[in-house]
Amino acid sequence: MDVNGTVAEGFEPVREAFAANFALLGERGAAVAVYRDGHRVVDLWAGTRDVDGDTPWESGTAQIVRSATKGVAAAALLLLHQRGELDLDAPVGAYWPEYKAAGKEHTRVRHLLAHRAGVPVLDRPLTPAEAADPDMGAAAVAAQAPAWEPGTDHGYHAQTYSWLTGELVRRVTGRPIGEWIAEEMTRPVGADLWLGLPESEHARVGRVGPVEGPQSAGALKTRPKRAVTEAYADPESLTRRAFAAITPLPDENAPSYRAAALAASNGIATADGLARFYASLIGEVDGGTRLFTPQTTELARTEQSAGADRVLVVGTRFGLGHMLHGSASPLLTPTSFGHPGRGGALGLADPETGVSFGYVTNGFRQSVTADPRAQALLRALRSALA
Repeated sequence: MDVNGTVAEGFEPVREAFAANFALLGERGAAVAVYRDGHRVVDLWAGTRDVDGDTPWESGTAQIVRSATKGVAAAALLLLHQRGELDLDAPVGAYWPEYKAAGKEHTRVRHLLAHRAGVPVLDRPLTPAEAADPDMGAAAVAAQAPAWEPGTDHGYHAQTYSWLTGELVRRVTGRPIGEWIAEEMTRPVGADLWLGLPESEHARVGRVGPVEGPQSAGALKTRPKRAVTEAYADPESLTRRAFAAITPLPDENAPSYRAAALAASNGIATADGLARFYASLIGEVDGGTRLFTPQTTELARTEQSAGADRVLVVGTRFGLGHMLHGSASPLLTPTSFGHPGRGGALGLADPETGVSFGYVTNGFRQSVTADPRAQALLRALRSALA
């Protein structure tokens, strides 16, 4: 496999691991980028743009990153807090009065961010068309009774995170979340990352789909496999119902889906866009813009939820929307914060080393929180930093 791009001196192990993902782990097309102290030190791509095609991946090829979008949505709310427009300890209903229904009147903004809101499921799932309508999604979660008392426990809000975060941004700013993120975050730092893909960018986005790989490669033993398997097999479990909050599953390659702004699941980015975005959360990028103050960076990686996750059935750790380093989702170091996308993508930042990381792929595997290909790249990056 021909690997294109560049690596700075000392980061050659990342190139080697990236090439090995194609040779050993079933990679079809992918890219990885790394920034250190605001400067890009890794920029690699290889394979095909489409999972089912032969057009080469190019510099600037973008892909859907699934739940890696959640880290971007969380950063939007933290930036509003930094600007004094959002109080993390205020009730959600102070900004969104309809949300106080069905026993949710004491839900606080920080509960919503940290997957403690208790509404990972919908009694009536939304169709893909309904899910793409921000009014319908917001109305559904506002009316939903919580599965547990908000603030008392945590469970991954796999799909409902879209409407929880999206509507809160809209209530606070008066603008749709995708538009706000573009104008206030991604454009100022020059990150190729979109929530709601503009028509002008359609041609650079590849087709995604499932791929197989060695089932044992990079496997993470987070809890007895039977418990996880049973949770995903049981149609009445919170696990199955959380991921089925949109039913049937959307066609991720459809232009209408890519144009929607679902903050839990359908952001589209280049690897460089993800890495550059996270770089801006921990420092100046290329001597320019920094989005987060040091205080907000510290807030992003402060633990809010930890332990057995009611939805994912493994031990997870969350800050205010970002996943934190743990056995179920290893990041670069214990001080990192970021978010994976189910089956592949990963974006993160590590304030202690000054490093940010972005990985995107067109081939999704069965992994949920820790993909073997992304983990191989992180191991190589750790060795380069040692």
